[in-house]
Amino acid sequence: MGTLTNGRTTKPFENPNAPGLDWRKSSRSELEPILPDCVVLAEAPDAKDHPSPNVPDGTRMIALTDDKDPEAPVLLFTRAEITKFFEGVIDGEFDEFRATDDELRAASEAAEEAVAA
Repeated sequence: MGTLTNGRTTKPFENPNAPGLDWRKSSRSELEPILPDCVVLAEAPDAKDHPSPNVPDGTRMIALTDDKDPEAPVLLFTRAEITKFFEGVIDGEFDEFRATDDELRAASEAAEEAVAA
């Protein structure tokens, strides 16, 4: 069984498409309890027989999925690909995809309602 942590709390978490991985989500997501509300990442097994010739065996891989759906598809990226994406995020290349203050407020209210239910 894998786990899911936000840096403060850890709980069991399993995606059958990538069993046994230890997933991590942003500490900015809901903390107590950890709610299913985020993109999550995990260190995945090294590539073996990858369909792309650009990913040789032994390449270190990162898995990405959505914790709202425990059977969500799992996407695998090389650490180099993830690094380049993070660099673009840090540089502001994807700012148009950021939630507005109203969207963040609505998401927070929905999470509070989910905890209260």
